[in-house]
Amino acid sequence: MKIGVIGSGKIGGALGTHWAKAGHEVLFTSRHPEQLTQLAKEAGGKAKAVSLDEAWEANADVYLLAVPFKAIDKLAELYAGEYGNKVIIDATNPYPERDGEMAQEVRDSNRNASEYTAMKFGTAKTAKAFNTIYSDHLRDRAFQTTDKLAIPFAAQDEDSKNITQQLIEDIGFDAVYIGGLEKTNLMDPEQKIYGKSTNRKHLEELITK
Repeated sequence: MKIGVIGSGKIGGALGTHWAKAGHEVLFTSRHPEQLTQLAKEAGGKAKAVSLDEAWEANADVYLLAVPFKAIDKLAELYAGEYGNKVIIDATNPYPERDGEMAQEVRDSNRNASEYTAMKFGTAKTAKAFNTIYSDHLRDRAFQTTDKLAIPFAAQDEDSKNITQQLIEDIGFDAVYIGGLEKTNLMDPEQKIYGKSTNRKHLEELITK
């Protein structure tokens, strides 16, 4: 698959590197793509550093959102013509202390953060994943054959569900489907499974409690 990594910090950088090692074509992006040349080189495979414009115009199969939550509105507005019918994996979290008033408004509203993202990227197929795991665990515990960490995910439809599950499993984590986007409250900051790095059995127990 061709994957556009929108935001190449700790989460996006680790995931893009893992996916490149798993054989996917990865487009690392940031506002300063020239700073990502070394990351793309270390990832190897078919990874490269590109601008945001180039990533959205590249007609990728999947886009990972690994940016501050406050960037969602502008990204959705700027690239509305590029993400139609694409799968978007939302790895963002609303932190009011970083993202300001819009993040607080989302946390106080009746919808959860992933539903907000899906609303903004209205013509895409949105999934939620990789927002609950610590970045160092994501970086260091991929490709394990035993004692795998479980990654919870939710999805808007069958296409986004199947692709997200594959991309989790391709890099050696267990994929645990929790349902549609309306179920993702428990993945949000300070909620039941946020920040829990654990195995499938324990994660499933946490979810059903």
